[in-house]
Amino acid sequence: MTGQANGFEHIIGPGGEVTITHHGRKATTLRGPMAQKFLVDLLTAEPQELRARLTGNYRRGNERTAKNHPRNSDNRR
Repeated sequence: MTGQANGFEHIIGPGGEVTITHHGRKATTLRGPMAQKFLVDLLTAEPQELRARLTGNYRRGNERTAKNHPRNSDNRR
């Protein structure tokens, strides 16, 4: 399954704190309103993608396209 986020899990801790792990390593901790929003969003979103987005550990698939765009070339002034 290329292009999909895998290996993300979450743990709900004391006081509603949510810890997101990636392959067993802590990636981020959400507290307060962010943790509550995450738990609500889990009801409708794809869990792996949601966790990946929140940790910043995901690819958008457009890196090569953006790299080759004229506005991003090294020769611009």
